[in-house]
Amino acid sequence: MKRTLVVATTIAAAGLVLGSAAIFGVRTSVNPSASVNPSASVNPSASANPSASANPTLTAAIAPVWTEAKWPFRMDQWGLGKAFVCSAADCGGQVQLYVRPKIGFCNCATGVSDETELERVADTELLRAKTRALGPGRPIKVGWMRGLSRSYAASDGETGERLVSVAFNDECDVVVAVARFANGDPALLEPAILAFLNTNPMVLWAKKELGLEFIRREW
Repeated sequence: MKRTLVVATTIAAAGLVLGSAAIFGVRTSVNPSASVNPSASVNPSASANPSASANPTLTAAIAPVWTEAKWPFRMDQWGLGKAFVCSAADCGGQVQLYVRPKIGFCNCATGVSDETELERVADTELLRAKTRALGPGRPIKVGWMRGLSRSYAASDGETGERLVSVAFNDECDVVVAVARFANGDPALLEPAILAFLNTNPMVLWAKKELGLEFIRREW
């Protein structure tokens, strides 16, 4: 009788432990981590954004895959840059990203520290002659360089096109990036764009383009 009681107690305790594990497993699975991993090489994962559920064109989380494309613009005084595309399947809507350096074009004393300087050095005019800012500029850091990013909409208010402009500098030299997407949420896509610019290949490319390939920079 005592042996039977011990066995029954053991089975009941094991059932309680397994039942608790099952309950916590379900809770964990419906609350995945939403952090961005800036160390990814060419496939940084963007953070999940609760506001994305309000926009039916976007999923709750995106995992961008950036494919290099041909620079589509004519040669100008700043030369050619790099172009990348993220497909709608990976970014919730097609995103086009253009990045290039502008040597000697930045305020050497203050860098890209305010919206006036951001708009002066930016490449938004490559895509849109007129834009409308959606909010204030936000401080950003790419590698060891600091600057600003800002979101814009097409001034006609009809196309649904959005732009994200980014600029960051090393002393008098600046790297500018501009991304274009339609009907997207800048609050969701901007972290993914910044994460890509912060990948090691992109930071090393910027360092080389700025003439700093053999100059020590820490980030």
